[in-house]
Amino acid sequence: MHGMWRDGNHFQLLPEAARFLPAMFEAVDGARHSILIELYLMESGRLATALIEVLQRAVERGVTVLLLLDGYGAMGLEAADRRRLEAGGVALRWFNPLGLHSLARNLTRDHRKLVVVDGKVAFTGGFGVVDEFLDAWYEVAMRIEGPVVSDWTRLFCALWDSPMTRGAGAPELVRGLDVSTASDDGYGGMRGRVVWGQGYRYQAIRHSLQRQVSGARRRIWICTPYFVPTLSLRLRLARAARRGVEVCLLLPGESHDHPGVRYAGQRFYGRLLRAGVRIFEFQPSFIHAKFTLADDWVSLGSCNFDHWSLQWNLEANQEVEDARFAEEVAALFRRNFAASHEIHHAMWLRRPRWQRLKEWLFGTLDGLLTRLR
Repeated sequence: MHGMWRDGNHFQLLPEAARFLPAMFEAVDGARHSILIELYLMESGRLATALIEVLQRAVERGVTVLLLLDGYGAMGLEAADRRRLEAGGVALRWFNPLGLHSLARNLTRDHRKLVVVDGKVAFTGGFGVVDEFLDAWYEVAMRIEGPVVSDWTRLFCALWDSPMTRGAGAPELVRGLDVSTASDDGYGGMRGRVVWGQGYRYQAIRHSLQRQVSGARRRIWICTPYFVPTLSLRLRLARAARRGVEVCLLLPGESHDHPGVRYAGQRFYGRLLRAGVRIFEFQPSFIHAKFTLADDWVSLGSCNFDHWSLQWNLEANQEVEDARFAEEVAALFRRNFAASHEIHHAMWLRRPRWQRLKEWLFGTLDGLLTRLR
């Protein structure tokens, strides 16, 4: 599922927490009417405490604050912090709390990351409210203004009032929110649309990516922390490289929060490298960002390149078609390529046996889990 392509937007790239966290907190602290926040990860700590305090201040000045958290991803938010939120007037709801219902339902998670302020400004990316984003993980976000903000608002409202969402926050709180789509010529006509996935049946993100990979003429640059792509995507990437498109993957190095996922994805390196795909492993820290550049098309948001994101999770990305914005993203890619270790095919063929064993073990486990789902 996806929104309409809309002109009259403005998109600002915000690489690293030192840029996007102050921008988001400033927007939230300046809210006058409503604050909508939807997150997968939220854990008690310094960042969560700071967010709770700024949300409480907003409620005190009469702002409606709605916080939607995933029932599994936010399990690290302590009971005391949950009580502080609700006592402070924040409307709190939980998507799909874990239960004794079917295993497949428990596996469906809300992986989206979204902040909307007053229906006028939105932020998306791969961020969460965990302290790792303060100083340990590399992340990228985007500030959004213009007509597409209304589509982000509608997406939030639909899930807040969903049968799979529970909590004390009243479902009807979203029913009077402004979802107007008026454009502003001052934004210079930047074109964008919201694209999202809602489980196995609704995977517009995956289909959009596949179309862009198949149609790209110059470049396909992908950054993802969890690279366990489907066979269809692997074949498209290899074909693109063989027809002369510059295909580059920016992936995590040894610093990884789930090393097994990295090993499972590395089993595909050989064939991709042989086809001409270039692979860069980021060295400074764990790179948790998720963004893609195909010619002058950009997609940035919550979606990873693994089976969970591409087929099961609730995901959402902002797509942009704008040559100026694309060059900003390309410059960011180049800086990160320079801070990475490039894997070459000849070198990869000489990797030790223990590395091959880990690829086989975690690749087999990934295959089993994929078939079970």
